[in-house]
Amino acid sequence: MSWTKLWIATACLCFCGLCVAIEVPDAFRVPLSENVDHVNPMIGNGGWDPNNSGGMIPSTAPPFAMTRWVAQTRQNYVSMTPYNQTDTKIHGFQGTHQPAIWMGESGQVVVCPGLGTKVNAAFEERGLQFNRSNEVSTASYYSALLEVDVGSNIFAEQSATSRVGHLRFTFDAKDSSLIPYVVVQATRAFRLGSSNPENTTSPIGTITINPASREIAGRNPERQDFIIGPSPAPSFAGYFVARFDTPFESFGTATNATLHEGESARNDTILSGYVRFPVGTTVVNVRIGVSYISVEQARRNLDNEIPDGRSLESTAEQTRTAWAEKLDRIQLEGATDFDKRIFYTGFFHTLQYPNEQSEDGRYYSGYDDSIHQGESYTGYSIWDTYRAEWAWQILFAPERIAPMITSMLQDFQEGGWLPMWKNIVEETNIMIGTDADSMIAEALIKGVTGFDLDLAWTAVHKDATVPPEGDATIEYDDRQENVGYEVRAGLSSVYSQYGWVADDIHSESASRTLRYAFDDYAVYAVAEALNRTEDAQYFLERSKSYRTIYNNATGFMEARNADGSWAGPDRGWTEGDKWAYTFDVVQDVPGLIDLLGGNETFVKFLDRHFLEGHNDHTNEPSHHIPYLYSFAGAAFKAQERIRQIARTDYNDTASGLAGNEDCGQMSAWYLFSALGFYPVNPSSDIYVVGSPFFDKVTINLPGVTKPLIIQAPGAPGNIYIDSLTIDGIVPDSPFIRHEQFAKGGVVEFKMSPEPTAWGSDAVDSVNPEGTSQKHLEL
Repeated sequence: MSWTKLWIATACLCFCGLCVAIEVPDAFRVPLSENVDHVNPMIGNGGWDPNNSGGMIPSTAPPFAMTRWVAQTRQNYVSMTPYNQTDTKIHGFQGTHQPAIWMGESGQVVVCPGLGTKVNAAFEERGLQFNRSNEVSTASYYSALLEVDVGSNIFAEQSATSRVGHLRFTFDAKDSSLIPYVVVQATRAFRLGSSNPENTTSPIGTITINPASREIAGRNPERQDFIIGPSPAPSFAGYFVARFDTPFESFGTATNATLHEGESARNDTILSGYVRFPVGTTVVNVRIGVSYISVEQARRNLDNEIPDGRSLESTAEQTRTAWAEKLDRIQLEGATDFDKRIFYTGFFHTLQYPNEQSEDGRYYSGYDDSIHQGESYTGYSIWDTYRAEWAWQILFAPERIAPMITSMLQDFQEGGWLPMWKNIVEETNIMIGTDADSMIAEALIKGVTGFDLDLAWTAVHKDATVPPEGDATIEYDDRQENVGYEVRAGLSSVYSQYGWVADDIHSESASRTLRYAFDDYAVYAVAEALNRTEDAQYFLERSKSYRTIYNNATGFMEARNADGSWAGPDRGWTEGDKWAYTFDVVQDVPGLIDLLGGNETFVKFLDRHFLEGHNDHTNEPSHHIPYLYSFAGAAFKAQERIRQIARTDYNDTASGLAGNEDCGQMSAWYLFSALGFYPVNPSSDIYVVGSPFFDKVTINLPGVTKPLIIQAPGAPGNIYIDSLTIDGIVPDSPFIRHEQFAKGGVVEFKMSPEPTAWGSDAVDSVNPEGTSQKHLEL
């Protein structure tokens, strides 16, 4: 077999800053795609601290896959992923449903090979040493050499489709006393939350072994986030069918380390099934179908996606083809390999979530504990992804947008509300606000069709007008247990009593006040798109309620108590502080500038924010802030800050993300910024121009016949913009409308090594009144 080199991160690269060549078989590089070759799934998986490692799971699966497959180096739970770069043993290969490091696992299955005189089924016992110098991790294929003993090893290979994992184990035994086997784990004991390792529970699962069909089937009801979800989802389980291509020599079940030889079925905790193969067996393939509906559906998924006789190479080719179809739509010129690894890995990250939940046109809903007809998605980290990732997906996965919105509307019908942070089958109440309103607004404004408009209006209108249960008394703290749907907690106090969310009643009160103002703007945008003029005007006025928590005496936003008193500068924030949230008025930046004293004062305030070290790009509330300079006539300062953040907060190592990826938002910031514009107000069709990173970018948008060409000769070494034309037309401000590039065209920048006056008159064309920000005269 011939081999070729693919440059990806390795242990040495991650910890020493060096780049090491890893050899990938030619058979797993079909179709050829330099862009897919630049994907490094290890980016964002470095270090022990979950707050500073990116929190990414280096998995193998196609875009938006229901199940992602990953080498298991540790037990995962809330704040811990199943793979970590610092580990030295692999304990199996996990079909994971954990969407982000701060969310829990659900209904997973683990497959672990072994070679020896006894079967090691327990997690601690089954771990095998591996060496990162021969580990391969790509978007569509993973492999590692597992060391069993001196002279014996197992070469493990992995690929996957959306609902089926495909593993191949090559056993190399030094003598005939070592018997090859595979363990399939259904259930385990797991931690409830991240604070107390002793707080565990052990769900009861099922294993069934059928030697005639060479299958191990099972059921795993684990759902770590059940303690914070408002719906019990009592019937939830992950189901699986593992089908082998090699006859079984013997089999049994295991409860932790205890083997039950010859047993073909069992219901128990910490449960596995195992099969041994004849001595001398060298290669075993196993395909694992996964379902949220039933074992029978898992078997259908297996037969539909990876039927009998399909090779691992064919599975990997299918998955690589799906990634190439997306990633090859953008071609970079003037980018180094370092740049390309960051860019295309970021692109890879943005197309993983939300992920598919439906199977053969059906899905299990935890909202009402029922099976429904239709297409469904889950893994909505909406507080994060509404900011820029959703806009990216509208551009590059438009075929998914209407089904995703339809899925959210199904959640509304089944559970009563649009999702906030839906993990697997139901809501988790994590984060604040009803930013699904913005996602629907942005899709409407940008021309997405194919979903129920009347139902969409009903859903966003309810978000904006109906308080949650117990609104006057329940704090709705972060991850508070045993409460109903949080939605806009404090809504009743905002509009019927105080004008703000009271800090002495609700947690995160200041951030909620600002978020609800933005969400009202999103509802306004939906109303306007649907020609509901009176509703639009009403919610536009409500979107200005951010002014109620501006403290003139301090010059910052600040939480307030029910009696109107100020609660203190450090109270009431969600993953941020008074600095980040004073700038959190993306729906009315000109109004914010006026509130803070005008352009000159605003620019000086932004300067303080950055120069005094207050900007925290590791979390989403700061992502739009560097672009705000452009609203105040100081676009050149935006250009400086954007380039600085791209240099300091992104690289191509395992620690290459300064903060949690949060289902793709951290990368979406980089991707848009690299192209030269960013959606500061996502409930609009306006992008703010930044500073393009590369000489030329050619983009072939799905369904668009004409390419979008972004030309910026000299951009890598020149951060400032001297001029801009769009299809030969000179805009009179540093803003671009979606319609100006969504159908292709030429965006041409002239770059400069020195600051220029370009964009200095931008604010003259910005008026906070108007509809869907059509007030931006471009």
